[in-house]
Amino acid sequence: MTLQQLRYAIGIAKAGSFNKAAESLFISQPSLTTAIRELEDEIGITVFNRTSRGITLTPEGEEFIARANELYNHYESVLERYSKEEQKKKRFAVSTQHYSFAVKSFVNMAKKFNIDDYEFAIRETKTKEVIDDVTSLRSEIGIIYLSDFNRKYITYLLKEHDLVFQKLIDCKAYAYMWKNNPLANKPYVNLEDLSDYPCLSFEQGESGNYYFAEEILSTNEYHKTIKANDRATMLNLMVGLNGYTLCSGIISEEINGSDYVAVPFKDAKGEDDRSMEIGYITKKNFMLSTICRIYIREMEEYLKAYTAEHNPSA
Repeated sequence: MTLQQLRYAIGIAKAGSFNKAAESLFISQPSLTTAIRELEDEIGITVFNRTSRGITLTPEGEEFIARANELYNHYESVLERYSKEEQKKKRFAVSTQHYSFAVKSFVNMAKKFNIDDYEFAIRETKTKEVIDDVTSLRSEIGIIYLSDFNRKYITYLLKEHDLVFQKLIDCKAYAYMWKNNPLANKPYVNLEDLSDYPCLSFEQGESGNYYFAEEILSTNEYHKTIKANDRATMLNLMVGLNGYTLCSGIISEEINGSDYVAVPFKDAKGEDDRSMEIGYITKKNFMLSTICRIYIREMEEYLKAYTAEHNPSA
């Protein structure tokens, strides 16, 4: 098995057809077909189902492509790090749930480099995609949270994908809303207070389940619920409909603006025992790049300063 064969297989899986893959890979279709047939013979499985409508991955093929992606991204990472081509751009990518502090830290990190020499990417995306991106090394690091509710399932999933979780901060739950929401000036809110307003959450797609939710209390029954797939839309819904979301309360005004507030969330008895453990995930035993380590340091410093300013007793 060669790296070229892996690249061909990955290319076909992405393109969805041998024709399109051959064009993007700059190889003739017969040569590509032969290369894949030889690969399948060598590994003893059928990777692609060929039909008149195109190709699909077999169950064994899905697993193979996932592992091939991981291996090929490892190869590119090593090649990039030790390449002697001075003009080659260095790359760094992070995938994250929707946290403004992750974006602000990314901005702080990027400012330390000559942007012309690097290709940076930050992806605010669904929870499963964060895990998938780090598994395949499409992103070097991912930002997610754990709670009493999702910890067992997410921890199992990380272990299955050979990923490790490193804590950044523990935080209580807050209701995040527009500053002119009738509840914005309350010392705290509970579910009864919030019942007249739409509960906003980030859509997790077809693979979404309660464990992938970015918001705590995802299994609760809410009178009004609205899902969004980006942070700008959610902020607009807060203004237009007085919606709210249950989150960490760690807000960057530079990113989200100053028109929003985080009100402490408590249960009906006034207790604030709902907590979130936010951290980052990386591949196990994978040597992080200098850029990634700088990004982690920026997050740690930002969160430390934020805690000192908003919760000095912590």
